[in-house]
Amino acid sequence: MTNSYIFITGATSGFGEATARLYAQNGFDLILTGRRKERLQILADDLVSKHSVKVEILTFDVRDFATCEASITSLNQSVLSNISVLVNNAGLAVGRNTIDDGLLEDWDRMIDTNLKGLLNVSKCIIPYMKSNKIGHIINIGSIAGKEVYPEGNVYCASKHAVNAISQAMRIDLLKYNIRVGHIAPGAAETEFSLVRFKGDESKAKAVYNGFTPLQAQDIAETIYFMTSRPSHVNINDLVIMPTAQASSQIFHK
Repeated sequence: MTNSYIFITGATSGFGEATARLYAQNGFDLILTGRRKERLQILADDLVSKHSVKVEILTFDVRDFATCEASITSLNQSVLSNISVLVNNAGLAVGRNTIDDGLLEDWDRMIDTNLKGLLNVSKCIIPYMKSNKIGHIINIGSIAGKEVYPEGNVYCASKHAVNAISQAMRIDLLKYNIRVGHIAPGAAETEFSLVRFKGDESKAKAVYNGFTPLQAQDIAETIYFMTSRPSHVNINDLVIMPTAQASSQIFHK
């Protein structure tokens, strides 16, 4: 699988950045996307310097299909035709409200990023995988896509949708030899909670008090493991939790 490109959305931090670093360490060329161009460029320069890999960066908002399509098709055809793995990592939670107090702008942001963003990028990349009759798509979901918890309503719904879309993709793309995997992480210490609480650092830090959460590297290693299995093996669905977490709401602290 070396000499092929790994396409990673949301690569400016967290799971996406850690995944980019791990693939680069193993000699893979990369296409990294995100909305923060400066961060992407710093990461790209670092990976090229350390690992002598090729890195393409694209700055766009996954929520807008026209922008997705324009950005992705701006790449050289030789790059696009050599995408072997797509990691749909871009996603977020915004706010913690009961359904009756939910904010429409928060709902739109989560649905448009977590679900429509995944669909938009996938629609742009899948044709190249179909043409090659090979490829691997990893969709990053959440334990929130397996369970529903208080004040998680729309976020949980969006991640349940990611779970369902992953199953549907697997069926629809089977005849093209495209593998599809879904990962549902539990509590992970990234920028996730900082975004959810809209920049409130004290609330974000409190989420992880009293136990050891997952780290971005844990998910990166899981993604790499799934995509490095022999061609006859596909890991469909994987839930990964901190040892101290038994469900979305039950922790040992």
